[in-house]
Amino acid sequence: MEKGENRIKQEDCAEDNLGAGILTLTNRRLAFDKTNARIMDFSKHFGDTILDIKLEDVIKVWKEGLLMKKVCFTAKTNEGEETFKFGVFNTKDWTKSIEKQIDEINN
Repeated sequence: MEKGENRIKQEDCAEDNLGAGILTLTNRRLAFDKTNARIMDFSKHFGDTILDIKLEDVIKVWKEGLLMKKVCFTAKTNEGEETFKFGVFNTKDWTKSIEKQIDEINN
């Protein structure tokens, strides 16, 4: 993390297309780090950061799903606009936290 950057939320989850990893919300960005787990010794290791999006680039945030609830966001990336869907435990809290950090950056 950069100087002045604070972690707001972090959760072990999965994204529809990226797979399992850890989603992190800071006061400046959303990041997703790939993880590798081994069942034999219950170890989990951080892999590469495969998603690193500045909050200024987030266009829309919402939650969806009935049984498999997900927090979703659309953001500007190098490939254009992309949508990401993460299966987290408390989608309502994640949505509010992301929106709050975006509001603080914009004001």
